[in-house]
Amino acid sequence: MSNETNMPRVLPRLNEPAPIFDALTTLGRKTLEDYRGQWLVLFSHPADFTPVCTTEFMGFGRRYSDFRAIGCELLGLSVDSQYSHVAWVREIERKFEVEIGFPIIADRSMEVARAYGMIQPGASDTSTVRATFVIDPEGVLRAMFYYPMENGRSSGEILRLVKAMQTSDAFGVATPENWQPGDQVIARPPESLAEAAARMADTEYDCVDWYFCRRPL
Repeated sequence: MSNETNMPRVLPRLNEPAPIFDALTTLGRKTLEDYRGQWLVLFSHPADFTPVCTTEFMGFGRRYSDFRAIGCELLGLSVDSQYSHVAWVREIERKFEVEIGFPIIADRSMEVARAYGMIQPGASDTSTVRATFVIDPEGVLRAMFYYPMENGRSSGEILRLVKAMQTSDAFGVATPENWQPGDQVIARPPESLAEAAARMADTEYDCVDWYFCRRPL
């Protein structure tokens, strides 16, 4: 086993600054700073010209305008070359009639992949797993999740999550399971007996108990 494999890996952590990058993409060089002031979904895939990854990119491509409508950009990544990315994007547009309007990082050195923990030796030493990172307008990592190599992600769920986080930030609330815009939100629990009594008496809230109250926005 190599020394590199034995070395502890420091993975990015939630609510801390996302690792910076300066990388070549299908739309020119991109840095993390380029996305300052916007939300960013950075996601990796194992390889170009593979069926599961193709379905994921078609899903993101179809929803790209929906992400941009809420101030969120998309940025793909794999360790394939720039030429492979270009050829694959052209093939998707020609064969499936889906435009891939967002850039894809060509991370041949694996520098970005390693910084974000996209290389998982238990799955592959040479390919990026299906990792997804949501970065807020201040460059802070707000969500991250990993999928198996064999199973595709839901671009719709990632879009829903970004909308939910934006709502929580704007209104100081939480959102329940499978929350959709227009649904009731969950109020943060009261922190004192007086606040709990006031909450239960407030007709603005739909309370099951003092700690579990919902309300419309």
